[in-house]
This record gives sequence, C-alpha cells and structure tokens, in this order.
Amino acid sequence: MRAIVIHAPHDLRVEDWPAESPGPGQIMVRVGAGGICGSDLHYYHHGGFGTVRIRHPMVLGHEIAGTVAATGRGVTLVAPGDKVAVSPSLPCGSCQYCLEGLANHCLDMRFYGSAMRNPHVHGAFRELLVCEARQAHALPPDADLAEAAFAEPLSVCLHAARQAGPLQGRRVLVSGCGPIGALCVLVARHGGASEIVVTDLLDEPLVAARALGADRTINVAADAAALAKLGEQKGHFDVVFEASGAAPALAASFAAARPRATIVQVGLGGAESPVPLNTLVAKELTLRGTFRFHEEFALAVACIAQRRIDVRPLLTAVLPAAEARRAFELASDRRQAMKVQVAF
Repeated sequence: MRAIVIHAPHDLRVEDWPAESPGPGQIMVRVGAGGICGSDLHYYHHGGFGTVRIRHPMVLGHEIAGTVAATGRGVTLVAPGDKVAVSPSLPCGSCQYCLEGLANHCLDMRFYGSAMRNPHVHGAFRELLVCEARQAHALPPDADLAEAAFAEPLSVCLHAARQAGPLQGRRVLVSGCGPIGALCVLVARHGGASEIVVTDLLDEPLVAARALGADRTINVAADAAALAKLGEQKGHFDVVFEASGAAPALAASFAAARPRATIVQVGLGGAESPVPLNTLVAKELTLRGTFRFHEEFALAVACIAQRRIDVRPLLTAVLPAAEARRAFELASDRRQAMKVQVAF
C-alpha cells in the first residue's frame, strides 16, 4: 500500500509500505481523509520539534477518518463498510494515570505519527490502517470523511474548553488563529460565549475567524494598541485561549484578562515563555495548561456528525496523497490555507 513517509527535513516521500492484517480486537480502516497538523509540519520542515527528532523513516499523520475494510476476531462495535473516525491516542490502560482517569497523561502512550518513542509510532497517512477497535468511533452512513477527520483537532479544543470552565456568557479572547485557534472560536461559540475576540499577526486567518463567528478580530502586528486598549481598567476577558505559543502573546493575554480570569495555554512555542507573576498575583488569574484529549474524542465525533459544530469553513483543500509534498507546502502557508487534507 501507499504511505506518506518523512525521512528528513523536506524529504517527504509517497512510497510502498507493508500492509498488516487485523488481529483479535483490531480493525483495518481504508483511510479516506487525513488532516495535516502543525506537528506534521514540524517534522516536514525541521525533522522534529524541541528535543524530538526523526531517527528513522516514519509515516506521518494522525487526523484521519475512513471506512472499515475488515475486522479481527471479537470485534462487534463496527463492521466492514462502516465509516469511522479514528483516535490517534492509544493509552496503555494500566498505568497510574490511566487508572486515575487521566488517560491523556498515560506513561506508555502510543500516538500516531510521533517520534517521541524509539522505534517511532508510525502515523495514519496510509491507504490501510490497522488499529484497535476501541480507537474507532462509528459515523453515520452519510457522514463526510473530510469533516470527520477534524475530530482529533476539535478534541484538543474541547479539552481546552474543559480546562477553561463554563463559557456561557463569558467574554473570550483567542490569541493566534491557526487551525487550533479557529476551532477554539467554534468551541467558544458552541459553548455560549457572549463575545469572542481573535488576534493574529496576519489578516487572512482573521478573515476566516470572522466567518466562523468571531465578533471582532485584531491584527496585533498592525494595531497592537487595539488589544492594549482592552487591557485598560484591569482587563476585559473572562477566558483566554492562547493558541500561538509565542511569549509576547502570552504577555498580552495577561494584560487583556480581567481579574479572576482563566488563561488556557493551548499552543506550544519553541522556547519557555516567561510568566508575568506580578500580574498573575495582582489579578488573581488562573493559568492552566491543556494536553491532548481522551474522552473528548467521542464528543467531537458527535458534534461534527450532527453539525452542532460545523468545521466545513476551515477546510481549505483536499489533495490526493500522490501530491503530498504540494499539500504540505500549501498547509505551511498561513496566508493561503487554514486546514489542508490528503486523500487516498
């Protein structure tokens, strides 16, 4: 079968890859659509991120949906022909954090398309994927696989919203409008936020944010004073989703947050960001991290399948897997693309 394999920075190949057969409790999924994530782009451009580096060729991809092609012994929840969204997380189920209900902090997590382990965990950008049946979440027969492939990044944002607490009636700032920031806008609107303001350094993502339901957008590169004004009188926002991972953005978030607001750090940057402790203390702010997801994946699938959260405006293009390099280049251009997918 064909797979999209990263060998080194900018050395991305569509090549033959060995197919597998499903064992007991497993299924084989014919992958229909797969979204290119920020981590995929880090592997493509830099060979990794932080201290994580590719040590051998690795199949990329973890945002996928497809159709069940075969099932192994004992599988009853899905059958051949069923459409499914596949969670890329496979927690061990037996470590102390799994047993405490914190599966996203599993000590032996296997996550598709990750070089954190050696040997690496190969990803899902391949024609046929064998996975555990419990990773697959059934979709309605008329579900669109391109939409369903948004379940993973939407899960990230639903988990971030859980960290933020109730959003109904809250004034929300989303800092950074890449795909995750954009999905945070949709989640905040779904959660009943009374006002959503989005910031970015480029105009094009902000146009997308307004289409998704943002009440106001601010290009902080062109008009930093507009955000600074919202920091007057001790701030304006009840909740901040900081999705850029940039130190200046975090500092601006602290200034814009009102007393007793919650700031959720969603994005990761290349270096540690200083935390303005004096502001944290004086405003009694809560700063929370958010890491991956687990039970939110089922909720994301349901929200997408029922279009309670409509992800269609985020999809820029779907390119055939044979054009993977062009797809990755397009996904890297924030002026042209929000979310790019590959299709087998």
